[in-house]
Amino acid sequence: MTQPPPLPPPHLRDPGDAWVEGPDGQRFWGRFGAAGLLAWHPTAGILLQHRAEWSHHGGTWGIPGGARKLDESAADAALRESHEEAGVPADQVTVLFESVVDLGFWSYTTVVVRVDELFAPVVADLESLELRWVALNAVDALPLHPGFAASWPALRAQLPAA
Repeated sequence: MTQPPPLPPPHLRDPGDAWVEGPDGQRFWGRFGAAGLLAWHPTAGILLQHRAEWSHHGGTWGIPGGARKLDESAADAALRESHEEAGVPADQVTVLFESVVDLGFWSYTTVVVRVDELFAPVVADLESLELRWVALNAVDALPLHPGFAASWPALRAQLPAA
């Protein structure tokens, strides 16, 4: 599939589901910013999502996430999006920390969680080609989403020793 699935009609769409354009013309998804969940398990590694070809930076690997809703916290957005996209059970994770990239007009928050009970991720929507637990030392071997690639070294350095 090279085209995104159709959006719901405007009256049913969340107001956060929209593009934001930066001063240089670069576009970012989420009128109220966006958030993603870096789910880490001490032995399995991190949960990565192979992004659908039609999506922004399609074909790359990153973390489940998406647009924040109005007045939604980053943690709530990341947990909601990761459940919608990958079946991440919110009651089986513990939030460790958040990392924010703030561009002034738009922000992205990575919510890092420890997975307390390993689960099998489920491709639950059309945004994923595949979901996979990836060992920390194997993450860099994948073609990563540019934003995730830029943040991964600092995020990895903050993970507890396994």
